[in-house]
Amino acid sequence: MSYENSSNAKNYFLKRAKRIYPAYFFVIIISVILGGGISTYSLGDYFSISLLEYIFANLLFLNFIQPNLPGVFEGNQIEAINGALWTLKVEVMFYLSVPLIVWAFNKFGRLPMIIGLYVCSVFYSVSMHMLAAKTGSEFYLQLQRQLPGQFVYFISGAIGYYYFAWISKYAAKLLLLSIVVFIYQQWLPWLTIEPIALGMIVIYVARVMPYLGNFGKYGDFSYGIYIIHFPVLQLLASYTVFNANPWEMLFVTTLIILLGAFLLWHLVEKNFFQKSSHYIEVERI
Repeated sequence: MSYENSSNAKNYFLKRAKRIYPAYFFVIIISVILGGGISTYSLGDYFSISLLEYIFANLLFLNFIQPNLPGVFEGNQIEAINGALWTLKVEVMFYLSVPLIVWAFNKFGRLPMIIGLYVCSVFYSVSMHMLAAKTGSEFYLQLQRQLPGQFVYFISGAIGYYYFAWISKYAAKLLLLSIVVFIYQQWLPWLTIEPIALGMIVIYVARVMPYLGNFGKYGDFSYGIYIIHFPVLQLLASYTVFNANPWEMLFVTTLIILLGAFLLWHLVEKNFFQKSSHYIEVERI
């Protein structure tokens, strides 16, 4: 865990900020600049209060306040510029909570706190779903997708980190069980077990599967892929390029996103890490 490998809380928060914010800031600003070129509005109408709302709301991770740019993607099924960014405010809140959680682990015991946080998160999610069903309001489902509803995924990751040796020992059985859970999800208490099942699959693929080579030597593109894929897809969808040959365009889109993530890493992200960072060291292997 990054916090446990940091000298203090300040060092931890600084490392997390360097990992998340530079690329995030760049993507928001470049979206605003390029948006002016494809907007159906004149530049005079484009540079408006709505544009300022988009900039400030998104730079503060409050994407839900203003997800759209004036006159951009208005003909798309979804008008949001980057619908993937909503998860980052949840991720930032996870990061902010880590010092308190680690303190609680040390104070009250790791396993009791893991179980307690998981149960509380599930209870919150179930309550929001019940309220949504009772009232017919989507608002409660939106609340469920925030904290503490998403804490189950964070805790599932913590289980993988702290109990990796045990998970590795039973990796094949846990993977099979998790796949079965996904197959029969409609007959199971899905909100309760899906995060654990998903966590086991991710851990198996990332850490237990046979070594497939050091792809990290070319750079860490995972974050870049995540934060640029949505606007790329939105842009291509706005020109209806997928209508002609979807599979061909899937291939082209994948190449565009990979190239964008490559450039984002080498021109922006990489410059904010120290040479001793594991993100940089892996490129030397």
